[in-house]
Amino acid sequence: MFQGDESSERDKDLSTRVNSARLSDYVGKHVRLPCKALKMSDGSATVEASDGGHVTVHLNSVLLSILPLSEANIGRNSLSAFQKAGAIVDPYIEVVGKVMDASTVQMLACVNLGAELDMKMVNDTIELIHDPRFYSKMFV
Repeated sequence: MFQGDESSERDKDLSTRVNSARLSDYVGKHVRLPCKALKMSDGSATVEASDGGHVTVHLNSVLLSILPLSEANIGRNSLSAFQKAGAIVDPYIEVVGKVMDASTVQMLACVNLGAELDMKMVNDTIELIHDPRFYSKMFV
């Protein structure tokens, strides 16, 4: 279906789901990192990936511009805008971003996933995605 340079053009638009152990394979590439937000501080967040590893996420500039809003000032209508801006409002999130190194991701967007998520199942799914029997059928 894809011939010549079209395949490499398509590949740069992909954002594969990964856990912390797989980040080193994607340095310089875009990924999706399902995780649990643990701590936020000065433009970054520490998250726990589905495999239990800790990753530093550099937050995007839109999120940094709205962080000073206090939780008490966020009403139902404001919360929707907060979520649309890519803010972390749920314990479980999926960070869409560029891998800077084996333990750091520069966030481009954030998808809030709710208050409960079976991280073992998420990690099992990620490992299946990266299994050579299936990976080549999905991403090559």
